[in-house]
Amino acid sequence: MSLTRIYKELKRDLNDIEKGIEEAVASDHPTLHQAGYELIKAGGKRIRPILVLLSSRYGKKDDPAVKKAAITLELIHTASLVHDDVIDNAELRRGKPTVKAKWNNRTAMYAGDYLFAKAIDIMADIQNPYANQVVAKAMREMSIGEIEQIKDQFNYRQNLRQYLLRIKRKTALLMAISCELGAIASGASRSIGRKLYYFGYFMGMSYQITDDILDFVGTEKQLGKPAGSDLKQGNITLPTLMAFRHSDIKAAVKRTLDMDNPSAQDFDGVINLIKQSDAIEVSQEISTQYLKKAYNILNDLPDHSSTRSFREIADYIGIRKY
Repeated sequence: MSLTRIYKELKRDLNDIEKGIEEAVASDHPTLHQAGYELIKAGGKRIRPILVLLSSRYGKKDDPAVKKAAITLELIHTASLVHDDVIDNAELRRGKPTVKAKWNNRTAMYAGDYLFAKAIDIMADIQNPYANQVVAKAMREMSIGEIEQIKDQFNYRQNLRQYLLRIKRKTALLMAISCELGAIASGASRSIGRKLYYFGYFMGMSYQITDDILDFVGTEKQLGKPAGSDLKQGNITLPTLMAFRHSDIKAAVKRTLDMDNPSAQDFDGVINLIKQSDAIEVSQEISTQYLKKAYNILNDLPDHSSTRSFREIADYIGIRKY
């Protein structure tokens, strides 16, 4: 299952949103302008704008607030990636040098802050206090998620609850409000908006768990960054946590993370141990459980073209390889 049909159906609206994003990142300052331009041109699936557009069809889809909401959320997502790359000391994003790699950490942090500010500026045009409260709360939670990720780097004592709360804040929440804001901006009922919120939340949890699985089993070409980057950067994700049920693997990971300067070969050894265990399969089962909850929400939504499109997106997330 691919998203080709949905992209084609939404092509005109997505093109308008892309232009809006390009206008938003434009700056008189050459460094900010170039950094923003390269971030946008690096691409991405634009999942969040798609969720906004599809959700808007439960109301008045042509309301100008809909595209403003889509632009806002994609800018917030992009800004969070810039900050993520600083935290993770990442050199590549989508196969291209990160802002941090091309300039430096300080420039990357302020470039991310600039994108956040532009997002808030655009969101201010939407005359809906509840919508603005939703975005403000999400940005606060995302910030907490980033701090928690910093705190838990190289922390092999963390548990499943900590991991799930972290990915809720870092990924699932923004997908959830993408669905809800599309409905709000188009004047759909609050009831529909809340159902869409939970659909986006459950789907977002599955999406991030799949990302964390792919970091172990995907190729550098598929991922746009070296495979196994998460663990090498000290990020303990679900496959590693599930592998910790095996005491020998947990001990091996602990030894590696406790080294002063572990080599790529040291990390490759423990990554292979995790891949050879049942951790990937168990992680996939947890992802599937979240996806089933998302499908259950869809069953409670009206028989609508967007409901069918959301089902296709959920199908895609269930089998995606990159």
